[in-house]
Amino acid sequence: MTVTINQPNTFELTHTEVNHPEWDEPIICRVEVDLPAWLSQLAGGRDWEVYSEAEEESCVSFAMRQGSKVDSKLAEVTLYHNGYALVDVEGKSLFDGSLTAGTSDCAHLTYYHADSGEKIVLN
Repeated sequence: MTVTINQPNTFELTHTEVNHPEWDEPIICRVEVDLPAWLSQLAGGRDWEVYSEAEEESCVSFAMRQGSKVDSKLAEVTLYHNGYALVDVEGKSLFDGSLTAGTSDCAHLTYYHADSGEKIVLN
């Protein structure tokens, strides 16, 4: 039995790359996360709220709580600028991974041209 695999030759690959200069432009990937909905998915319950946030050079951390100030469940969500995220609820790790891999319905990716700020629409 013979299996034929159609592979483009080197000339075709080079020619294709040359004809798509937009691939050489810097882009910005923006991750938007609905934190209360995401925590509801991960930890259960409703009414999660952000009560403080701290921004560092590589990430933004959110302190969140569910329930009243006296009797509340606490969580910490850290979103790194590269799309990585950590979620701890009551000292237990519930999420440790990439949001850019489509791991959550509560996270949405949007791409922009770095130079112009124009949104990039992907097919």
